[in-house]
Amino acid sequence: MLFGITMGDSCGIGPEVLLKAFRGGEITHPAVVYRDLEVLEFFNASLSFGVVFRGISGPEEYREGRLNVIDHGIMRREDLTIGRVNAKSGRAAREYVVAATRAALDGRITAVVTLPINKEATQLSDPDFVGHTELIGDLCGVKDVTIMLASKQLIVTHVSTHMSLARAIERVKKERICTILQLTFDAVRRLRDNPRIAVAGLNPHAGENGLFGDEEIREIRPAIEWAQSRGMPVEGPFPADTLFYMAVRKKRFDAVVCMYHDQGHVPLKLLDFEGGVNVALGLPILRTSVDHGTAFDIAGQGVASSASLIHALKFAVRLATTQK
Repeated sequence: MLFGITMGDSCGIGPEVLLKAFRGGEITHPAVVYRDLEVLEFFNASLSFGVVFRGISGPEEYREGRLNVIDHGIMRREDLTIGRVNAKSGRAAREYVVAATRAALDGRITAVVTLPINKEATQLSDPDFVGHTELIGDLCGVKDVTIMLASKQLIVTHVSTHMSLARAIERVKKERICTILQLTFDAVRRLRDNPRIAVAGLNPHAGENGLFGDEEIREIRPAIEWAQSRGMPVEGPFPADTLFYMAVRKKRFDAVVCMYHDQGHVPLKLLDFEGGVNVALGLPILRTSVDHGTAFDIAGQGVASSASLIHALKFAVRLATTQK
């Protein structure tokens, strides 16, 4: 197995996170890095990491003992604006992901592990960019994709992610929820024996039988009944304000299907900010990611944690092993 790590935005914490993990011997499986070698060498020198590189042209040239870097030659040292939005850095970050995804589709790498992109910077060259998952989905030719966040205590998936709350509410439709329930079940049963899946309501108190909205009655409950008719261990809809207590403290559920981005991200990041892993579901390739952003406020200082990257790599190994 060979894993591809994309370095994300060069003006954020991605470079130092990778270097810190490699220096500490925490990258224990073969991996190649998609990025610009000159930028990585700058951070290596400025932060005194002492990592030894090996420039390669493709995954098939991987050799043990050094950090294998596929150099894209886009960003130079003088292009860096550490901690600030940079159009060139945003474009480069996108190109790393494109190259790694194509390598995964060709079977040259086992999985893609991504470090954070700055959406504002990337949109300066690609106005339609909204996130890793959507970009990779387009490259793979699939539309029914979603994000799964996983930690030791909780797994959450989402009916919608990177869109306004107004649009997210419009996305709460039976057909979409059925798709997410199927993707969630397929993923979680590879990770847990006899998984138990709960579904969160959209409205306060899960609508209170229509008093605070009827999406639970019209869309969510019919989707749950559809899943149950196919043997999926799904329950709900439950009020979101009590559901995570039942899942985490009472251990009644292994995963929670959420209706929008913050409904799932907030509790998981509160529980395990550094240990959370982002997994894309619905793709023909394996892709995991750190569950944090570019952290411009601390970029270049050498203080960023590599924990989420290590968890993302380990999770990719776990999924790849299970898939085989």
